[in-house]
Amino acid sequence: MPRFAANLSTLYPEHDFPDRFAAAAADGFEAVEYLFPYAYEATELRRRLDAHGLQQVLFNAPPGNWDAGERGIAALPGREAQVRDGVDRALEYAAALGCPRVHMMAGLVPPGADPAPYRATYLSNLAYAADQAATVGVDILIEPINGRDMPGYFLHRQADAHTVVKEVGAPNLKVQLDLYHCQIVEGDLTATLRRDLPTGRVGHLQIAGVPDRHEPDAGELNLRHLMSVVDELGFDGWIGCEYFPKAGTSEGLGWLNKFQGDKA
Repeated sequence: MPRFAANLSTLYPEHDFPDRFAAAAADGFEAVEYLFPYAYEATELRRRLDAHGLQQVLFNAPPGNWDAGERGIAALPGREAQVRDGVDRALEYAAALGCPRVHMMAGLVPPGADPAPYRATYLSNLAYAADQAATVGVDILIEPINGRDMPGYFLHRQADAHTVVKEVGAPNLKVQLDLYHCQIVEGDLTATLRRDLPTGRVGHLQIAGVPDRHEPDAGELNLRHLMSVVDELGFDGWIGCEYFPKAGTSEGLGWLNKFQGDKA
């Protein structure tokens, strides 16, 4: 049975962020993820997790200047010292929150730029991050992101992400497969799941409806079918629900209630 984690950066916008933990637990979620924890003390976040019986399963390393439009720095030449500082900070939070996964965003590449120095920087930074994370039992994740939502993002395709993971060669460097992004960029989700999940290189899944990123059962994806494939392949990781509710979050969880009914 798929295990779903609430993404608190997108779900429950009707609540202040610290109150989203309680809302997620009340709706039956047992785990949460979100973009960044750094605006809050780790002790406060841990208190919220413990108070509501939740597991923290994923967050992102510091992305550079998010408010100024940066979307990660792991592939940006000249930012290596900032990347390393960010890895250290992320791993401190991961230890405090009991979080086994940290996503490192690659960053945006200017149109027409030579990709070679960006790729070399990316591989070097990921190798460093994976080495540091291995000492505390944390996986580093990379995620292909579609160019419609994030123009210029360095990593787009699943095969490219898997090539990076194989080249770095660290067992704790894995791919974050977001079915929303994958459908927009390349489609063929059933074949992608059957090709990539058995490799062991996929450390986390995410879902959202396509094309509007609302509830995952809305739009062109057959959620029931895709989750049956995930089950068939024996994936036992978490599936992050990173979508924007069309109305109230709880009111739109009919899709989750169906899965919970199956589990009961």
